[in-house]
Amino acid sequence: MARILGYIAVSLDGFIATREDSLDWLFKYEGIDLGQHDYSVFLQRIRTVVMGRGTYDFIAAEPSPWAYGDQRVRVVSSRPIDDPKGPLERRQDIDALIAELRSLDDGEVWMLGGGQLQMAFLERGAIDEIEIYVFPEMLGGGKPLFPATGLRTTPTLLSAQALDRGCVRLHYAFDSSGQSQTPST
Repeated sequence: MARILGYIAVSLDGFIATREDSLDWLFKYEGIDLGQHDYSVFLQRIRTVVMGRGTYDFIAAEPSPWAYGDQRVRVVSSRPIDDPKGPLERRQDIDALIAELRSLDDGEVWMLGGGQLQMAFLERGAIDEIEIYVFPEMLGGGKPLFPATGLRTTPTLLSAQALDRGCVRLHYAFDSSGQSQTPST
């Protein structure tokens, strides 16, 4: 059974992107030394990448080549994706997608990007662990790491570690049984 993981950067005030969907604040940290927690090391463990449409559109608009050639990619979207940037499959039904992901046995799954899809998975008890990289930046607003949906849960802190240039890594596990979670009302 595949584990579903999060790996995401966030500003000190809790945002993953500015109001304009910019990551310029994060690009200032290019070359940061995350050691064994570096993105390239993390990506080697991943067989399947799942992202929402907003994250896909952001990646597709970038001039860089498709970064997920060795991974299977699922994009959750109700709209067709004309001329996709890389090989991918579109999914609409989150519950069916979670069942598909859980049935995989050839590597881990990365829940890439946006807070909305991550929250949908969290509400279903479908994220096992998340690594959050908190950067010493205050954005004053933007796209929140976890949109307010009414979900209440108590993840278990696995580790906290100060890294290069003021970045802090927080690593949490979630109770996949959903017993510690309160669904939104």
